[in-house]
Amino acid sequence: MSPPIAIPETFARAVAGLRSATPRTEISLEEVGAPRRLAPYAFALSASVLRDEEEVATGRLILLHDPAGHEAWQGTFRLVTYVTADLEVDLAADPLLPSVGWTWLTDALDAQDAGHRAIGGTITQTMSTRFGDLAGPPAAGDIEIRASWTPLSDDLRPHLLAWYALLASTAGLPPPGVTALPARRPATTG
Repeated sequence: MSPPIAIPETFARAVAGLRSATPRTEISLEEVGAPRRLAPYAFALSASVLRDEEEVATGRLILLHDPAGHEAWQGTFRLVTYVTADLEVDLAADPLLPSVGWTWLTDALDAQDAGHRAIGGTITQTMSTRFGDLAGPPAAGDIEIRASWTPLSDDLRPHLLAWYALLASTAGLPPPGVTALPARRPATTG
């Protein structure tokens, strides 16, 4: 039997930071298996966001660590995220949506003082209309945010809080402490 692999202290601190804060009640979080081929050490979280008891967004945050460093990362750590959310068709068709989606991430990182470098990513917006045997619900839209960045320290709590904010923004949740007004319902006659 081989001895257990020693986990670097800096990676253990980084993982502790990603376990350090409970998300808001609409976000359900769990630890999931992380990809093992991308770096010697990895850790991953998966989230689903509920609004009115319906799942409206999902996400994954992956921490990669290579003690030898990685030139493209410009460091020894890399955070990778994937977030997707359902959208109303009008919003999904907005040509400004990708820019807005990107600012959800960058503003969240800035608001939490989550120091970073080498940030990059893509924002994809799609609309789908069903036909034939798949006909049913009206047209639907969604947004997909894929991004990665290098944190400037192994204290990842600010990055976790920024990721929670990104999930909330993408899902259209109101800011904490603000109650959303219910959707207007057409007046009934009778």
